[in-house]
Amino acid sequence: MTAAEQYASVRYVVTDVQAAIDFYTQHLGFTLRMDAAPAFADVVRGPLRLLLSGPASSGARATPADAATPGRNRIHLVVDDLDAEIARLQGATFRSDPVSGPGGRQILLADPDGNLVELFQAARHPAAATP
Repeated sequence: MTAAEQYASVRYVVTDVQAAIDFYTQHLGFTLRMDAAPAFADVVRGPLRLLLSGPASSGARATPADAATPGRNRIHLVVDDLDAEIARLQGATFRSDPVSGPGGRQILLADPDGNLVELFQAARHPAAATP
């Protein structure tokens, strides 16, 4: 398997590469893989490779101006204890309250550029009863 096959890559266009590196590595458990700040950085968490493209990067220059604003798309990170993560991240910019559904609970967090990160805790379903 090649290095490119080991990761699912997502590009986020950011205004400050160093602030994005700090946010993802210090708060969300990513590891810095490559630092070419202020133009670009590459951080990883498990099989997710997040490409942080600053204004001087080729990835940012290829983005139409009207497509560079954050939208409803986001990366989805699974956590074991959502309440503990919310408490740990006090002072961060949350973009929603925690919400619950049949699959679990989630909250939206914004990185320094407003890109969304969904922290998700799966529902704990009781084991099926055995007859």
